[in-house]
Amino acid sequence: MSGTLPVYRWRLAPEGLATFRQLRAIGLRPGGQPVVAQLERPRRRREPLIAYLYRVDRAKPVRPMTPAKQAALARANAARRVCPECGQDAGYRIPASLGMCTPCAYPTTSLA
Repeated sequence: MSGTLPVYRWRLAPEGLATFRQLRAIGLRPGGQPVVAQLERPRRRREPLIAYLYRVDRAKPVRPMTPAKQAALARANAARRVCPECGQDAGYRIPASLGMCTPCAYPTTSLA
């Protein structure tokens, strides 16, 4: 590889380059192309946020969701709703910070 990548400041990248999220928003994916530049967003008292840039003209269309992928995604999302403590479907995605549904994490105790 020859040298380092060009670095652009936030909102100053040239036309024709996009981040992964920007490509995805217009229905494209990098498609195996190498990173051509990087974008830096400055932050106070911390190192800048880095985003990699790809060429839009070399990007490929996003692959369509197959029925098998859709079913696998539905099963994965359903598994994230089941509480490992009580085994019930919580009706929402269980937060990783709790690791269980809210009633199991914060049980009500009666002092009567």
